[in-house]
Amino acid sequence: MSGNVLHYFGGGNTAKGFSNLYDSNMRGLDRVFILSGKSSLEKKGLIHRLMDEWTGKNVSLEALHSPNDPDSLEGLIIRELGFGIVDGDFPREIGKEFVGDRWETVDLDVMDFSSLEAAVKKDITQLEAKREDALDKAYQSYAAGLRVHDRWEKLYVDRMDFLKADQVTDRLIKKLIFKNSSRKERTTRRRFLGAATPKGPVDFVDNITTGLNKRIFLKGRAGTGKSTVLKKIVMEAEKRGYDLEIYHCGFDPASLDMVVVRELGWAVFDSTQPHEYFPSRKGDEVIDMYELTVAPGTDELYANEIAEIEKEYREQMKAGKDYLAEAKRVNDQLESIYQDNMDHSRIDEIFSDIQKEIKLLAKD
Repeated sequence: MSGNVLHYFGGGNTAKGFSNLYDSNMRGLDRVFILSGKSSLEKKGLIHRLMDEWTGKNVSLEALHSPNDPDSLEGLIIRELGFGIVDGDFPREIGKEFVGDRWETVDLDVMDFSSLEAAVKKDITQLEAKREDALDKAYQSYAAGLRVHDRWEKLYVDRMDFLKADQVTDRLIKKLIFKNSSRKERTTRRRFLGAATPKGPVDFVDNITTGLNKRIFLKGRAGTGKSTVLKKIVMEAEKRGYDLEIYHCGFDPASLDMVVVRELGWAVFDSTQPHEYFPSRKGDEVIDMYELTVAPGTDELYANEIAEIEKEYREQMKAGKDYLAEAKRVNDQLESIYQDNMDHSRIDEIFSDIQKEIKLLAKD
């Protein structure tokens, strides 16, 4: 992967609130800068500048995108150099599971908030409260959507042949995992391939699966066992000692959306909405869990119920997206205040210091 950029989300706006998977990806890095400060724009700007500096160099980059602004980055990892930089402010959690000796928090709050006029401070407080309220309502909408989705799943679970599902899974595992890995130690990275954002669902499936020889597209309705298949693949790959990339569902983080074993050159993923893909290159294969494991005629039997459930579900998803968009609009207003009171020369100094450190790591 030398010279490539891997794009994914380390956190997500889910039906369980904001979900954190940052530590899984920062684990094992020697030199990590954890950015703090009221302005997310300054943190993103710093990370993007470092990304621009190192793109095209002979190192592989991992770009952690922001679920609240998917065109922006909230983290960058150069794993070959043991380097990482990430926005560490709430609701993210960095260093809860793992922290290294050379992990350092860098405060980007270079403005003196105590000197701000009372009216400006009041505006900031009100806007922060408004932003949190919009995010809370987004999570409530997604939680309501998950309850609707559970009803959707039950229609198919009740008509599913679990023996057939086990047989499908066993055949797939035999096809994918040929032998035990010779590696003494293995690593597991947990991530999100997609996220709910103010723009709607965004995913990086094509980027994550670049260069793989085989892609298995799991199709099927809600509740037809796609996540269960992925969990069983994970158990078998772990048992045999392979490095794993496990991508959790950006809607329900308890479920899985994708498993990648780069050593064996394959990915298996849930290829249904909102990340629906179709075979487009050699080595692509579809496994349809509905066709293979659910009693024929189930769609037709429950057509009316499914139409009503799908309508409710889409309404909750739209409400969640609209609340995330509202939170971003409010955050943009906050950023405007911060930018008016920011000492940008100090940010330039911080960038220069971090860039020097990365160059030293590259020389080692």
